[in-house]
Amino acid sequence: MKLAITAALIGTAAAFQPASQSRATTSLEAAYNRPSEALPFAKNGAPDTLDGTLPGDVGFDPVGFSTGDIVSLFDSKNKGGDTMSDLYWLREAELAHGRIAQLAVVGFIWPALYGCLPGNEWTGVDAYNYPNPVEALENVPGAALVQIVAAMSWIELKRVSLIKEQGASRVPGDIGIGQYGTWNPLQLNFDEEKYAEIQTQEIKHCRLAMLGAAGLWLQACNSGTDVVSQLSTAFAYPEYYAKAGYFLPQGI
Repeated sequence: MKLAITAALIGTAAAFQPASQSRATTSLEAAYNRPSEALPFAKNGAPDTLDGTLPGDVGFDPVGFSTGDIVSLFDSKNKGGDTMSDLYWLREAELAHGRIAQLAVVGFIWPALYGCLPGNEWTGVDAYNYPNPVEALENVPGAALVQIVAAMSWIELKRVSLIKEQGASRVPGDIGIGQYGTWNPLQLNFDEEKYAEIQTQEIKHCRLAMLGAAGLWLQACNSGTDVVSQLSTAFAYPEYYAKAGYFLPQGI
């Protein structure tokens, strides 16, 4: 079941990548002529490296990452040659992390709602019976964790190999699945306007999932229980009502 969910999410996310995009170049002396939608009060606005061509670009770069010189993973001397631009390296990382975070959020919620995987004689009956991921990591067999890390490493190596092969023509996040990929099992065929909208939706979901996964992990570490149990208690009798709810209608 988890494998099917993972495959579906990866396929859907990859389908949201464009066939081509106009490339933006980075510079340590980038101008700030475009108003920032995310920070309208910012004095300088958005750097010229964020020119609106990337999906989800709202001019948010207060630290100036997009204007810096991100060293290429493969060829730090071949700037503007056959490697991805600095800005597109950042977008590649953002998409990869965001997709992983989306899977992580599902991993936090699914076991608590629908149950965990059954154990067996090798792992023990209760080896996978922990809906709290923090507790699960402490109890699952070490061999199972090794398998997960090995599978993740293989997938990541394949992705990095594609980046190296495609060079400057690389479209960030493209893993060859979906509308413009070699495998399109869902037969996706969006027009240009709809496709741009879906790209923006994906990057928003990625960003939200990264924040959500971090929050879920910290809350699980702090509470020692799964998120569904915490939400159930909150809806039944929220603590804020008991502590500061005198101004609320009583008898609810």
